[in-house]
Amino acid sequence: MRNKLIIGALFSALILTGFQAALQAQLPLYTKPSLWVGAAAGANLSFYRGSTQQLNPNLTVPVAFHDGHGFGLFLAPLVEYHAPYSGLGVMLQAGYDSRQGSFDEETTPCNCPANLSTNLSYFTLEPSLRFAPFNGNFYLYGGPRVAFNLEKAFTYKLGANPAFPNQKENPDVKGEFSDIEKTLLSMQVGAGYDIPVSSQDEQLQFVLSPFISFQPYFGQSPRASETWNITSVRAGAALKFGFGTKMQPLEEVDAFDPKISFSVKAPKNIPTQRKVREIFPLRNYVFFDLGSTEIPERYELLRKDQVIDFKEDQLEMYTPKNLTGRSNRQMTVYYNVLNILGDRMGKNLATSVVLVGSSELGPEDGQAMAESIKEYLVSVFGIDASRIGTEGRDKPKIPSEQPGGTTDLTLLREGDRRVSIESSSPTLLMEFQSGPGASLKPVEIIAMQEAPWTATLPLMQMEQEKLSLPGTWLSRMKTAKNNTLAPTPRRWSVSPGNPSWERAPKAPTR
Repeated sequence: MRNKLIIGALFSALILTGFQAALQAQLPLYTKPSLWVGAAAGANLSFYRGSTQQLNPNLTVPVAFHDGHGFGLFLAPLVEYHAPYSGLGVMLQAGYDSRQGSFDEETTPCNCPANLSTNLSYFTLEPSLRFAPFNGNFYLYGGPRVAFNLEKAFTYKLGANPAFPNQKENPDVKGEFSDIEKTLLSMQVGAGYDIPVSSQDEQLQFVLSPFISFQPYFGQSPRASETWNITSVRAGAALKFGFGTKMQPLEEVDAFDPKISFSVKAPKNIPTQRKVREIFPLRNYVFFDLGSTEIPERYELLRKDQVIDFKEDQLEMYTPKNLTGRSNRQMTVYYNVLNILGDRMGKNLATSVVLVGSSELGPEDGQAMAESIKEYLVSVFGIDASRIGTEGRDKPKIPSEQPGGTTDLTLLREGDRRVSIESSSPTLLMEFQSGPGASLKPVEIIAMQEAPWTATLPLMQMEQEKLSLPGTWLSRMKTAKNNTLAPTPRRWSVSPGNPSWERAPKAPTR
């Protein structure tokens, strides 16, 4: 009910703005300018969605970054054209547009906090159509946005494991993103309000226009690779000036007595369902604890009688943990990597894998780690043992510890104690990837959401009638209240330079 009253009040305010403009009695000396020039300044609140992990060919971080946000500067000169008393016009803004921000902190498999911030900026060109309802000061605008990349820098920070507070801090890694789109084509919609700051009796007129705009993620993926995209909300103000034209005196005419009536009713909202689709990357590593060749307890393991009901797009049914937040859901998917692999191999009989175990104790220990995973897949999921090869190494083919490294060696060596899942079967791998470092095919989860139901009671009914008293109107308004229509008579008096809106307990006579 409260929402209906708010909508009715806003609708009434727009109507009264139009009536006020139409009934303004005192004529100014100059028209409003048709051509305006000036400058706009504001802030972009950017929301990061999707994921990014391979920052450039030389740096792939150990965990994918997903959500984030940030504030950036917008600064641009502008030109507007709209004839006085015309609701239509055009506008153009061109200038600096920053989309900098920071991703939410992620935790790597070694329990280290990871942070990624960006310095992303563009030169933006934004032509728009302008529409002013009731030919008033309030206006809407929308149009394409063409952006040319200026900056593409990032800063990556890998923190220390909280369990080892005495570790040496890692230096920040600074660089530039690869695969950055040089040109983006997207769109925007917005609204503004012109506030005159000078008199219309002057030829040179100034206007201050606060504005807000929305720029959805369509066409705002900054990179040609991965799924990172940006949605922005911009708020700011524009200062504009223009030159008016001398007005000729108009003859006064008697206006007829109009009678206006209308009603507003909310449309019916039909309950429906919509699909929500999430995609989670799946790393092809299983990390083992020091001194053990058994699969760690942090990985979800099924009993043989649970396999028939396992579905990778319904993981929450088998892992009753806190699934609020994208990062928690990502880790739930990862800790089910062996169940997902067994399910996929059971459904695709032509697939095969090689489990490469790497251990600092030698190839025999790495072979034992790989054999423990093979035993699980064979005994629980019934996979033919001939489809699973095993191999032992003292270091992974793509090690975390690099020659000459001096910092965080303990953590890096723990990261190298793992079993890599390698395969040449395209149905198991991420699209367009191959080799020992290729990730497994991502997990796609599709959920259903039901749209809410909204009642359809009349929001407002209103009648306007001009009285015999000059400049006075009688308004009878009914608004929705407690599922009933309560009459609210009001009188709207307009005199030269002094419009007013007052309650009328008793309807006056003509």
